Amino acid sequence: QVQLVESGGGLVQAGASLRLSCAASTRTFTLSNYPMAWFRQAPGKEREFVAALSWSGGNTYYAHSVKGRFTISRDNAKNTVYLHMNSLKSEDTAIYYCAAAPWRGGTLTYSSTQTYRYWGQGTQVTVSS
Repeated sequence: QVQLVESGGGLVQAGASLRLSCAASTRTFTLSNYPMAWFRQAPGKEREFVAALSWSGGNTYYAHSVKGRFTISRDNAKNTVYLHMNSLKSEDTAIYYCAAAPWRGGTLTYSSTQTYRYWGQGTQVTVSS
């Protein structure tokens, strides 16, 4: 069973930056073969879309609340997907999850959790004001 493993979370002050990483638990799972995304879930709230990267890596998508502050990227050589977070706010506090979608062509709804089959266990990001 393939799993995704997130890392890089922590406790930071408002205005700081963090970089989250997402790697596959097995070497045979190549992240560049999948559309990838980051979601987050704050206490008492539903899991929400943060950012996504198309299979080709040529297109990125962001939630309105993070656009201009967060950047999703992928390093194929390291088989890792990143979420670069700048100008963090207290409302960014949540558990962050990465996800991969099985895709055989066609249109994807990147912002829907239903699109993604593979998920990580999450990494906690806490931003103090």
